[in-house]
Amino acid sequence: MGFVSLCRDISSGRGLHAMFPIWEYRFVRIIKQSTLAKFAAANPKAKPAIARWVKLVRAAGWASMNEIQTTVPGVVVLNGERARFEIAGGSFPLIVAFAFKHQIAFIKFIGTHAEYDKIDALAVAMY
Repeated sequence: MGFVSLCRDISSGRGLHAMFPIWEYRFVRIIKQSTLAKFAAANPKAKPAIARWVKLVRAAGWASMNEIQTTVPGVVVLNGERARFEIAGGSFPLIVAFAFKHQIAFIKFIGTHAEYDKIDALAVAMY
């Protein structure tokens, strides 16, 4: 491959993976994943479900709430950036705010349904 054709491929987006393979493996960053770890330690029933959720979200690369709804059955979209997931068979609500452009998921709340009933899901920022 000559230099001119390589430049053409790069400008069209076809050659980037050959030069920068890490770009193909973008992971979603989860801000305050330690919050999930602490919650899982305190609630062992939730630990496997949280681990599955983390694995799903890190690999997903969602670009919109519609994509989340398509991928995750039972997710409740709260607004354009926040969604509520049900962890461990619906036992623990998890509220997450997404910055799709930057591929960041911000943990806003995880707890029991009794704790969830006491918060404003659109404003909570416990962590």
